[in-house]
Amino acid sequence: LVTDFVEGRMPLMERARFWMHLSMCKHCREYVAQMKLGARTLGEMPEAPVPPEIMKEMLARFRTWES
Repeated sequence: LVTDFVEGRMPLMERARFWMHLSMCKHCREYVAQMKLGARTLGEMPEAPVPPEIMKEMLARFRTWES
């Protein structure tokens, strides 16, 4: 839920209920603040290239992945 809330993907009525809960719950407000900070921090990091040998291994594993 927190990810949907932080990323703005939560439907309006659910968002209103979430805000209501946050208004009464200090711990959840702190958690949401931490999530927002983490998302902002990660968004500012430069994208590191994946080394070719790791990319090859990942693709091989995904090809055999069963859903």
